[in-house]
Amino acid sequence: MANNRRRLVGRVVSDKMQKTVVVSIERRRMHPIYKKVVKTTKKVMAHDESNAIEVGALVRIVESQPLSRHKRWVVEEVLEATGTETVGVLADEPAADAEEEQE
Repeated sequence: MANNRRRLVGRVVSDKMQKTVVVSIERRRMHPIYKKVVKTTKKVMAHDESNAIEVGALVRIVESQPLSRHKRWVVEEVLEATGTETVGVLADEPAADAEEEQE
């Protein structure tokens, strides 16, 4: 049976505490009057049991019982580590193999 806890995706902005990371969650919504997309960020503290997540990592956090005065979230999964790069060919760019064949 699946639980109904909230899950959010954010980027780690601080890892200076022991077993705790600060995650910045960005939310985009359209302004009701001006129709401009407005970005709002919220920083929450999340529990990191392994104490191995570094600044810049993309993580999924899940709601939990209060762990301390400010911690109400736990890191569920690291979606993208700090050192990894997502490499992909864009639709606009020709593939490298096509350039070699032309030469």
